[in-house]
Amino acid sequence: MKYFGAHVSASGGVENAPINASKIGAKAFALFTKNQRQWKSAPLSESSIKAFKENCLKYGYEPSQILPHDSYLINLGHPEADALDKSREAFLDEMTRCQQLGLDRLNFHPGSHLGKIDEEACLRTIAESINIALDKTSGVIAVIENTAGQGSNVGYKFDHLKYIIDLVNDKSRVGVCIDTCHAYSAGYDLQSAEAFKKTFDEFDATVGFGYLKGMHLNDTKKALGSKVDRHESIGEGFLGSDTFRFIAEDNRFDGIPLILETPNEELWSQEIALLYSFTN
Repeated sequence: MKYFGAHVSASGGVENAPINASKIGAKAFALFTKNQRQWKSAPLSESSIKAFKENCLKYGYEPSQILPHDSYLINLGHPEADALDKSREAFLDEMTRCQQLGLDRLNFHPGSHLGKIDEEACLRTIAESINIALDKTSGVIAVIENTAGQGSNVGYKFDHLKYIIDLVNDKSRVGVCIDTCHAYSAGYDLQSAEAFKKTFDEFDATVGFGYLKGMHLNDTKKALGSKVDRHESIGEGFLGSDTFRFIAEDNRFDGIPLILETPNEELWSQEIALLYSFTN
């Protein structure tokens, strides 16, 4: 079963996200459980938690179909102690919110070295940050998203993801999310059937499909290996629609949230319908 959806608005309360997802024909959705551009937000109210769970039940969304995303401010590999502590505190709050909502995974960008430490030191710091959060929560998987390699971001190589996972103590509570735009921009070709197979064979050999807990399905405005993160609507960028047909036809991508973060939300219902048409 394919669970295609989009990153929908939770404006007015997290309980509105499943309603918004249902309106566009999504069988999966992503959301922010707090304002993604603020360090602190008010705690989730009991009424919002209850309404969120009721709406997920009403519209048929299980935890395995939902991929919450943490704040863009968080950098779990920050080279400076005070800023790292602030990020770790915020990440713990995000994990706790997911736990309160009955969600079983949290997607996050791994972090950046900011040119002040080497990549390996940054990756070790990220793994330590994950271990701290896992020790203080339960039931929520920390899902590392691959990056495009823009700026000083780490996580743009499958080897980076593997390195972090190897240092996480509880392997049952760590996973990855592969963003198609990021992968292509980082140099992993997905355009042709041959290239797609080669890339995901490498992913399986390096990380393993057992760790794949979600995907972001985005076309890209930038060329292969550009290391620039610019999403595009499905079929309108360098990837074209075939990449997404390959995903739709491949049962290795069953049972996980497959989330659009394409720039024109007016097209999301059409894009979801297109993705489902590829499964027929």
